[in-house]
Amino acid sequence: MKKSYKIDVDCANCANKMEMAANKTEGVKNATVNFMALKMKVEFEDGADPAAVMQQVRSNCKIVEDDCEIFL
Repeated sequence: MKKSYKIDVDCANCANKMEMAANKTEGVKNATVNFMALKMKVEFEDGADPAAVMQQVRSNCKIVEDDCEIFL
């Protein structure tokens, strides 16, 4: 399953940090962040609960970039 989320981030480097953090999250098969569009596209692993996984993605992203936001 793939989903797209609106994000708020200040710079392209911060967006790259968010993408790396999201890809390291359990349950995420692949994540891409588009800084220009302010979107994060996430492909979830089979059987993963998207709501629970995205809570962890948000938490992991806040660790690497504390002023970013993912609108769930």
